[in-house]
Amino acid sequence: MGKIAQGILGGLSGKVGNVIGGSWKGIDYIRIKPSSVANPRTVGQVNQRTKFTATLEFLQAVKPFIKLGYKGLAVKKTEFNAAMSYVLNNAITGTEPNFVVDYPNALVSRGGLSGVLNPTTDLATAGEVTFGWDDNSAEGNANATDKAMLLVYNPSKKESISLLDGADRTVGSQIIPIPTTYAGDTVELFMAFITADGSQVSNSIYLGSGTAN
Repeated sequence: MGKIAQGILGGLSGKVGNVIGGSWKGIDYIRIKPSSVANPRTVGQVNQRTKFTATLEFLQAVKPFIKLGYKGLAVKKTEFNAAMSYVLNNAITGTEPNFVVDYPNALVSRGGLSGVLNPTTDLATAGEVTFGWDDNSAEGNANATDKAMLLVYNPSKKESISLLDGADRTVGSQIIPIPTTYAGDTVELFMAFITADGSQVSNSIYLGSGTAN
């Protein structure tokens, strides 16, 4: 029980209703205890937190790729926040409470540079992934010197291997070594291009999943 020591305008000690009083360094104070929320975990809130968590886990694992892939969209926000906003709003699928990242729609790079033509992947050789593509350096705003940006994401380990300045667009292939600990894991594969000076990137493309050897 709270006590008002000197009448209604005097010092308040303890709690009266949702009013809490006390004294600090000889100064009397009062504060209002906030009303409790009747249901802080509504279905909508839980679903949004689940979607947020799925997005966060994915993007934290591919952060180096995101930092370059969303560089042009980091206007009054970080690259990571720009990617969070996009993936959360465009690339989450499933039914409550099981929400997951929809990889084909999860752009890990966004920009106006000409994209990848006819990409392929090969995981047949142990400890590596081979990416392939056709040379389209004569189309659109593509350049012969554009560099391949390659991403191998391992959902079960929540980590990734990436190459941010790979082979030129004209070369048509690039091998990425992967840890032996990935053997037997499903990996998700992405690719994009970046100009030699790093000023422009293409939208990423999802190349599908496969089992690492």
